[in-house]
Amino acid sequence: MLGIFLILLFVIFLIFFEPKIEARLKKPAPENKNFDAQMKKLWDIAKVSMKERKTLRAEKALLTILKFDETNAAAYNRLGILYAKSQNYDEAIECFEIAQSLDSNPSSLHNVGLIYLETGAYEKASMAFQQALKLEGNVPARFIALAKSEEKLGHRKAAVEALESAYALDHSISTLRHILSIYEDMGDAENIQIVTARIEQQVAEDELKKKQELAKKQKRTAIKKPVRAAKPAKIFYPKAKKPTAKSSGSTSQTSTERTIQDAKLSATAVSRPAAARTSTRRRKMIQ
Repeated sequence: MLGIFLILLFVIFLIFFEPKIEARLKKPAPENKNFDAQMKKLWDIAKVSMKERKTLRAEKALLTILKFDETNAAAYNRLGILYAKSQNYDEAIECFEIAQSLDSNPSSLHNVGLIYLETGAYEKASMAFQQALKLEGNVPARFIALAKSEEKLGHRKAAVEALESAYALDHSISTLRHILSIYEDMGDAENIQIVTARIEQQVAEDELKKKQELAKKQKRTAIKKPVRAAKPAKIFYPKAKKPTAKSSGSTSQTSTERTIQDAKLSATAVSRPAAARTSTRRRKMIQ
């Protein structure tokens, strides 16, 4: 009976109390919000400081992040990059290895490989690049880095194979030239001739692509420009002539009036001297 009673209590607990407990746990506490805001602020400081090459400030921000979150693989990765730029290679390798142990990331492996390549640990570099390629095998830079480490080890055939894999992804002339330099060091005349022809062909293809892209760009620009509608041509109509009958009548009337006025003026001009002479005679008689 006691066992049945305990089982019944446990079932009641699961039905009524467990969902409430889970809901409380899911609710974000105000402290968590403040913590996230502080972490975001520290990340912003670290990124800006690294961009502005303020090494000490960036290091302090990243170390503060790791103080609160020891499992932050991204912070270890950034700190490793910071130490690598400062040529603190031992600390950089340690940071990248910790980041890799926390999160299997091809970028961390690639960064470790670059440091090994820089410090002359070519075998370790080759292993790191190979592991990175297993996780992410579509990045040309990883194949090129692997080729450099293999070339340093004297494995020229492996270096050429890695470069061919890179060229299959990026079709870069610089990759072909790297292959050519290896064949030149080997004194392989046949492959030198083949790779030289491939370089010339790639140059021609790149030039053709540039021309096609330029033509497409010009076409897009021409389409974007608005087409202005042509203005309709102006039509000039001849001016209407004034009727001649009225104008001739008015002209004759005006000329007649002018003739009468001229006659009056001439009569006045004639009468004035006569009046003047009459007045002169009267004056003489009086005297």
